[in-house]
Amino acid sequence: MGEAAKRSEFNELAERFLSMLTNQRGASEHTVRAYTREVRSFAAYLTESLGSEAQIGSVEHPHIRVYLSALYERGLTKASAARALAAIRSWFRWLAKERLVEQNPAVLVSTPKLPKHLPRVPSVEEVNRVLNSLESSPKRKRRMGEEGASESAEAITWPERERVIFELLYGCGIRNSELVGLDIGSVKWADEAILVRGKGRKERLVPLGDEAARALREYLPARAERLTSAGKGAFVNQGPLLINLRARGDCRLTTRSVGRIVKAIALSRGLAADVHPHTLRHAFGTHMLEEGADLRAIQEMLGHERLSTTQRYTQLTVGQVQKVYDETHPRAR
Repeated sequence: MGEAAKRSEFNELAERFLSMLTNQRGASEHTVRAYTREVRSFAAYLTESLGSEAQIGSVEHPHIRVYLSALYERGLTKASAARALAAIRSWFRWLAKERLVEQNPAVLVSTPKLPKHLPRVPSVEEVNRVLNSLESSPKRKRRMGEEGASESAEAITWPERERVIFELLYGCGIRNSELVGLDIGSVKWADEAILVRGKGRKERLVPLGDEAARALREYLPARAERLTSAGKGAFVNQGPLLINLRARGDCRLTTRSVGRIVKAIALSRGLAADVHPHTLRHAFGTHMLEEGADLRAIQEMLGHERLSTTQRYTQLTVGQVQKVYDETHPRAR
């Protein structure tokens, strides 16, 4: 099947699509990696089931449904099947745009219904307790390697940096990948905002609150000192905003390290064990909505294309919905 797959139109078109995704659309590395796996797998399946001489126009929606059934038989979850279908839809959308197929058969395939599992969002009081503890924490010596830390990792290795991490994740609602992608120049002091590069390399300005700004001002001298000590003084006023402890390589902190730092601090401060960087993003949206912020303003700050996505990121109780209704609808009074 290997030689046949190389010669099939399915595989050739799959590679053209993936090349476009990488070079033209500017998709994130995570998206490219996931789509590469899913699209290549489906192209190989089509080659095997329809033959290496078959044309892409012969693919119909029943073929996709049968493929999804095969994924279930292999033990994949509904979430995994939904990701595969999303990649297939994107591939055929591109094929239709390029006039390589007349229509997108994937639109006739329903997305598997997924259980709604939203993480428990810590309360405003819980988040404030963590942030206040970071503000007052004394400096401690590093006891364990960042990259090799266990889940019950050290307490605080670099208080100023750790506080900036929490203040930006919660105070600005940015993604972990957006956080580590920030450079020194991303902080727009005159505008009291940070310039964030989100999914698809789309940029947006996010307000920088007073506490986050204060945390940054306390962190930057410590960052400069660490870079200078590592012989990288030329990068004090440029390069990544958040750097690793030893200023190794390009110095940029990784998303994996941020995840470990957030988890370690959350556990040490009594938060739930499943707290991770995205939990703070959920908390940002939920807490702002609870305080009366407009949903569309939250959508803009979170960088969501669709309002429906923002709605999933926020969690309103029945009581909160009733309160909003009672206070705002003319027929409720």
